[in-house]
Order: sequence, then structure tokens, then C-alpha cells
Amino acid sequence: MRETFVATTSALLDEDPRTAVVLADISTDAFRPAQRKHPDRVLNVGIREQLMAGVAGGLALTGLRPFVHSYAPFVIDRAYEQIKLDFGHQDTGAVLVSIGASYDASAEGYTHQSSGDVALLDTLEGWTVHVPGHPDEVAAVLRAAATNDDRVYVRLSTQQNSQGYAPTSDLQVMRRGWAGAPVVLAVGPMLDPVLDATRDLDVTVAYTMTPRPLDGRGLRELVSREVVVVEPYLAGTSSRLVAAALSDVPHRELHLGVGRAEQRRYGTPADHARWHGLDPAGLRESITGFLS
Repeated sequence: MRETFVATTSALLDEDPRTAVVLADISTDAFRPAQRKHPDRVLNVGIREQLMAGVAGGLALTGLRPFVHSYAPFVIDRAYEQIKLDFGHQDTGAVLVSIGASYDASAEGYTHQSSGDVALLDTLEGWTVHVPGHPDEVAAVLRAAATNDDRVYVRLSTQQNSQGYAPTSDLQVMRRGWAGAPVVLAVGPMLDPVLDATRDLDVTVAYTMTPRPLDGRGLRELVSREVVVVEPYLAGTSSRLVAAALSDVPHRELHLGVGRAEQRRYGTPADHARWHGLDPAGLRESITGFLS
């Protein structure tokens, strides 16, 4: 996904004079060729993530379309106040593109992990959030974001599904259960683990790579009683939106995702998925327990 981001954004720099890239030391080597061609639109501010957001807000005020990039805890958590003020308060737009996700960089320790990034953006107005589940979904999302001035967050991950799907903001049904069957909604790279965990269960599995805005209408059309939401970030992040979408539908909800307790150990991303119950075995245990 990261390589696709660099290639797509570098091409946009060639094609569209509005495109700009603002970095804070992360991925500077990958963008070196683009920087040599467009030194006025590929800017590295050093390890100053708050400044990175501020510079991008200023560029947006001049009419440019800035792409802002770093690890999730740096581009979202650390620069949250600047995101709130330089984009939200100034009513400007940008495309924030993160890597690292919740625990992709587990070997780097807790400093490089962020499971609360989407929840933080949910406190602000007007953000579209894309969580691609496969590299093939990334380019179209970035190119679409380059054509407007909206506030967009693209959350990239080393975790990925076995195949990509056509980018859309609508929920996509991957497997149908009986009429009225429980619904399991998988976000981004959680689709393959969900399909594995529910392979012999009579449930409907839906998929979204664009959890914000949530396709509430599509969810209402699917859910008749139980819904399980599986997200690759903080568990319960989408609970408010799911409850609002189903406010007049009697139902039960289960929200699975990264737990709030810090895992004070390194391990691999697969280890962290298992510790948070997001591997197929953990998901199956949680889902079957809820449905029984």
C-alpha cells in the first residue's frame, strides 16, 4: 500500500499542478525523485509533525491540494490540535495518509502505534476516512481525493486481504446468509479474517473500505437483529454511528477491534492481532459467543 501511495502521488505531482506533498522525514527517500522534479511542491519539514499540518493548511489556503504523510501516531495523534485548527477551523482541506496503522510497526514499540486515530478524527467535523483492504484499492482512493478540497484520511496498512475490490462508499455484501441472518461488517483488512472466522456460520458478511461517512442506509437494509462490526482500530469506534443508523431497528451490537489495554510487549503484527482477538480464531470465539 505504501509503495502504491508513493507511485500514485508522484504521478499526481506530474499531472496536476495543484498537488503538493508535505513530509516530516518519513518516506523522504521514496519521494526523492519527485522532490527533484517538483522542489516547490514536495516539502520536508523535518521531525516536526505539527508544523507539517500547519504548512499543509497554509498550502491549502493558496489553492493547492496537500497530501500529508507519516506514521498514524505522528500525523494524527501528535498533530491533532493543528488538524483541528489549520484544517477544521480554517475550513481547508487536505489528504492525510498514514502508515503503521494500529500495530504494523510493532517492532518499533508503542511510539509507532495508533489505534485511536479514527476515533480522534470522529471528534472533528467533515472527515472522510478510507481504510483500504488491499493495495489495488489505494490508487483510486487517492486519485478521487485529489479532485476535491475535502478533508480526507487514508489509513494504509501492511495487513491486507487476498484481493481488492472496486472502491465505493457503499457497503459490499461478500457472503449472504438466510433472510434475517446476523450481519458481520468488516472494515478494510479485517475482511479476510472475518471470512475465515465465519466460513461455516449462517451470517451475512459485508465489507467497507470507507467507514466515514458510514453507509447507514446500506446497513439498515441488511440488519434485522444482530450486527457485529470488526474494525482494525479501537474497538467501538463506530458504535455511535451504527446505533444512529439503526436507531429505530430493535437490534443487538457487538463491536470488535483493538482493545484499550496497552500491550507492553513487541511481537509481530500477527501476535498483536491474536492478543486483541482479531485473528480468525479470536474473532470466531467472540462472534459465536455473541450469537449464541
